Amino acid sequence: MNRLSKLIKGLVIFSAFATFSILFIIIGYILIKGIPYLKPSLFALEYTTENVSLFPAIITTLIMTFLALLIACPIGIFTGFYLIEYAKSDNRLVEIIRLTTETLSGIPSIVYGLFGLLFFVTTLGWSFSMAAGAFTLAIMILPLIIRATEEALLAVPNTLREASFGLGAGKLRTIFKIVLPTAMPGILAGIILAIGRIVGETAALIYTAGTVPQVPKNLFSSGRTLAIHMYSLSSEGLYTNQAYATAVVLLIVVIGINGLSSLIAKKLSKGDLNG
Repeated sequence: MNRLSKLIKGLVIFSAFATFSILFIIIGYILIKGIPYLKPSLFALEYTTENVSLFPAIITTLIMTFLALLIACPIGIFTGFYLIEYAKSDNRLVEIIRLTTETLSGIPSIVYGLFGLLFFVTTLGWSFSMAAGAFTLAIMILPLIIRATEEALLAVPNTLREASFGLGAGKLRTIFKIVLPTAMPGILAGIILAIGRIVGETAALIYTAGTVPQVPKNLFSSGRTLAIHMYSLSSEGLYTNQAYATAVVLLIVVIGINGLSSLIAKKLSKGDLNG
């Protein structure tokens, strides 16, 4: 048994080391290939054939992320609260919702893109636009937010709910004053993962948001995110170096957004503890 424990411990350490090694190799390769081509001209306000600026793609990425979260977060969080706080465990509707979310989470992104193309772009007549891309991405990340909300709410001890009820607080007040603040770090962790998927998505957005390399003028204008910008440059074969530089910026944006979200989660958690 002692040998078996040592063997399992060794496998765990090796797996962790291999995982971090692969991560560092990928990040190092991107940085080595991309940093030499990070020039001020790449951050020009407008994209031209002479200067494949990625600044419009950065703005489009931030707008797309905000729109998708604006649509998906309220629906996903409220659904999670319904499943945990209000619905009965033997409710048939709960089983249907959970089956639906599990099914949606396993669908490839290209299928979401084709659905968005057929429904939002063609049927609703939105054409290639930010709105079509945002709604498609919202459907993609909805299962992730619902599941994260459920897990965060299940982690809240029932003793907190019982203490709140014992002091005379109602169901709604208990949820907003006790349960939600306690579960907020877990919910934000799910939102952070959703942001990572939005920023790195290409297949779904190519068929819905388009690939126009300009800052979108309104919700029904086409635009390309950083991931699509990088894909377009590399697929053309003329701007491979700029594509690596875009990958560096994309990596920085993802790390920055995740770091900011984590900081907000820690602030909220500390605020709840101090309160």
